[in-house]
Amino acid sequence: MTTPILELDGVVGGYGAMTILNGTTFKVPRAAITTVIGPNGAGKSTVFKAIFGLLKVREGAIRLEGTEITNWSQRKLLEAGICYVPQGRNIFPELSVRHNLELGAVAAGAHITDMPRRIEAALDRFPALRAKADVQASTLSGGQQKQLEIVRGLLLDPKLVLIDEPSIGLSPMLVQETFAILMELRAKGVTILMIEQNARSALEISDEGLVLELGQTRMQGPAAEILADPRVAQLFLGGALTEAA
Repeated sequence: MTTPILELDGVVGGYGAMTILNGTTFKVPRAAITTVIGPNGAGKSTVFKAIFGLLKVREGAIRLEGTEITNWSQRKLLEAGICYVPQGRNIFPELSVRHNLELGAVAAGAHITDMPRRIEAALDRFPALRAKADVQASTLSGGQQKQLEIVRGLLLDPKLVLIDEPSIGLSPMLVQETFAILMELRAKGVTILMIEQNARSALEISDEGLVLELGQTRMQGPAAEILADPRVAQLFLGGALTEAA
């Protein structure tokens, strides 16, 4: 593993009296794609919410480049270089692509004088969106809407992008397009931490794989090794990884 950009050490958290993360521990290598897989209820989305300050961490620590960021506010985390693209469609459908980005810049705290430059730089990365900059966002294809969410998240030039289920609801062709975008970001030095049910396709483009079960890290290693491990197949066939091991 390259030098980690993000570290979770014994993170415990959940909702109300229910504990979902049971001492979750892992490291995320810098300038790489790491895919998180696991059965439903494993704590995948919950761990992203904990990293991004949407879920209070009860125990343990989260560190970004060695600095503890546990329970920081979303604004502070954005300023530190973390961007979160949640599952589903999170755009303003009645507004144009450009207005969606402008609202995203305001929400992210970008200075008003700097906003146009940031938006133009973001659109330069995605020619399909630039061509539709003044079009209502609801008219975009599913893949283009996901691109819009990613672009909006890139307005602060993040070091680390958390992206939850980028392929959900997309056709195979649009899945390939979205994964290609993530690989381009990696090539530019951005670290990607991704949750993906489409495990095989995601691991094939990833550098690192991470398997969660019952809020704990059961496996972590090079993506190719995770993909080839028979215990992963057992996990996705409904068996528990602990039993398979």
